[in-house]
Amino acid sequence: MTGKIIKGIAGFYYVHDGKDRVYECKAKGIFRNKKIKPLVGDNVEFSVLDEAGGEGNIDAILPRSNALVRPAVANIDQALVVFALTHPSPNLNLLDRFLVMMEIQQVPVIICFNKMDLGDDGLMETYRSIYEAAGYEVKFISAIDETGVEEVRKILRGKTSVLAGPSGVGKSSLTNCIQPRAAMETGDISRKIERGKHTTRHSQLFYVEENTYMMDTPGFSSMFTPDLEEGDLKDYFPEFARYEQDCRFLGCVHVGEKVCGVKEARKDGRLSRSRYENYLLMYEELKKKRRY
Repeated sequence: MTGKIIKGIAGFYYVHDGKDRVYECKAKGIFRNKKIKPLVGDNVEFSVLDEAGGEGNIDAILPRSNALVRPAVANIDQALVVFALTHPSPNLNLLDRFLVMMEIQQVPVIICFNKMDLGDDGLMETYRSIYEAAGYEVKFISAIDETGVEEVRKILRGKTSVLAGPSGVGKSSLTNCIQPRAAMETGDISRKIERGKHTTRHSQLFYVEENTYMMDTPGFSSMFTPDLEEGDLKDYFPEFARYEQDCRFLGCVHVGEKVCGVKEARKDGRLSRSRYENYLLMYEELKKKRRY
């Protein structure tokens, strides 16, 4: 049989059969011998040892399309990053760090601002202009009254998606709108492995519908840029590319150079102030990290 690993904890891997059944599986010793660690999101071949008890063995890990480092997950098609439009106001530095991480790992991102019922058109236009100009798809929703949620469902359909964002922005509400069984499935697995509320949260995929999985990640409040040369950081701010032809020097990093197309674009308002300032912060952090 084939299936997808939706959760891994304490040496057990929970494999969804693509229909309506989850099997608790152990990975064969051959994986340890080859130093291959199964990841959430892996498509696997598995054999059923106890149909009634829902137990089995993972026999083979099928080829991966990708494998992310953070979160540790395989075969991800896209990331849906969720922030609140207001209450709390979005931390754009944190959002930009996440976008850099996904750019490095070549994962397409859709930015979703929740709680649009508490905001206004001015706020929406501000954030839309910043991130659409940077090349990202931007959606505004209200999980509380399900405004825009059907559009999110369409974006998720037929793909495996990471849902990420800080705590308190309504990710759980959105998850429950899209897949009401998510909380129930979490509870079932917790009971099966006899672990309760005090267990460390692990990333988990939820089955939404055929060929559609969604991964909720633990809320993040801080995120450091991965190991990266500071001179390469500019390559992960996609909107910089259109202005680099006006830089005097090849390899301009858009920080201290006197003739710089990116800095000129920032000065005359063609480039977002917050995006550029967050770039400078990350650039300095990487520079200091390399020094020490």
